[in-house]
Amino acid sequence: MPVFIHDIATSVPPFSSDQQHIREVMKKHVGTDRKTEAIIHRIYTQSGIEKRHSVVQDFEPNEHGRLFFNGQAKSEPGTAARNKVYEEESKKLFVDVGRKLLADNPHISSEEITHVVTVSCTGFFAPGPDYELVKALRLKPSTERFHVGFMGCYAAFPAMKMAQSFCKADPDAVVLVVAAELCTLHFQFRNDIDNLLSGSVFADGAAGMIISSKPPKKQGFEIRKFASSLAPKGEKDMAWTIGDSGFNMILSTYVPDIIKENLESVVQPLYEAYQLSRADIDYWALHPGGRAILDKIEDSLNLKPHQISASRAVLSEFGNMSSATVLFVLNKLLDSDLTAGQYVLPMAFGPGLTIESGLFEVHHPDED
Repeated sequence: MPVFIHDIATSVPPFSSDQQHIREVMKKHVGTDRKTEAIIHRIYTQSGIEKRHSVVQDFEPNEHGRLFFNGQAKSEPGTAARNKVYEEESKKLFVDVGRKLLADNPHISSEEITHVVTVSCTGFFAPGPDYELVKALRLKPSTERFHVGFMGCYAAFPAMKMAQSFCKADPDAVVLVVAAELCTLHFQFRNDIDNLLSGSVFADGAAGMIISSKPPKKQGFEIRKFASSLAPKGEKDMAWTIGDSGFNMILSTYVPDIIKENLESVVQPLYEAYQLSRADIDYWALHPGGRAILDKIEDSLNLKPHQISASRAVLSEFGNMSSATVLFVLNKLLDSDLTAGQYVLPMAFGPGLTIESGLFEVHHPDED
């Protein structure tokens, strides 16, 4: 039984800053000496990012934020204070994405939603975002709810796999998947390279999709297959732990090389399952964890610039929003002029080092 992604919607917080301004803020508050300032300047200038969104105003020009910066002073808020902001602000993004999906797909009523799957690794609260969606969208009380938590940047894939399984088990299943991440809440004042790298790319945003076995009414994706892989060599190069002053992210400079070394073994199962080759993939929806990751993959697979242009555009416009980011890339592709039957290969990376990938086929309504 085929399973389809009907639509994708995105949402970002109202506050945003251009990367050059954030660079100067970091140099002012984190750059303890000229060497550190020079490192910060280089990292931010070469990031491939133009703008990022945040739920806090700290990084906006001419604003005194309420969490990190207080005029010229800086503070190190505890995990509880950061999580309180997460609870308040993430609810808005989860619900906004859900409302957009229902509004943009009037052929699917709230009564038809059978499952809700929410995704996040940047905060916790209960009743959780799954409950908030059921309440705010007035879904049936019997709607089945699931939450994929603390898996990192690749977590949209387990959520999509769950949705696919629900739809294969029940032809009438209609699954709402929403991922929301508030990465900037975990800004740290440390100036080690790993922390400076993570602070230069992470941003806030949310994205979601409607998935069912019924053919879409507009351009969509048919989910063909998923593949998972581990690169244990990178276990300590990408990690996410809970500290007393927010969540601590480790993102080492070795990650792009580790991903490059393991690419072929990751996508080979997809090729073999459908008797495809690299040349048969029209677009690569890569999670833009950073500019170096995209550069390494493009070079390693000899991809043409247009094949990953959606990933570069999302990185430039929004930065790295953890699990929601690959959905932003898929949305950008879905909004473009695609041809029925074209293949899209989405891929994301996270702690482990885990590499998740899939194979989607472009579907047009006139195929049915």
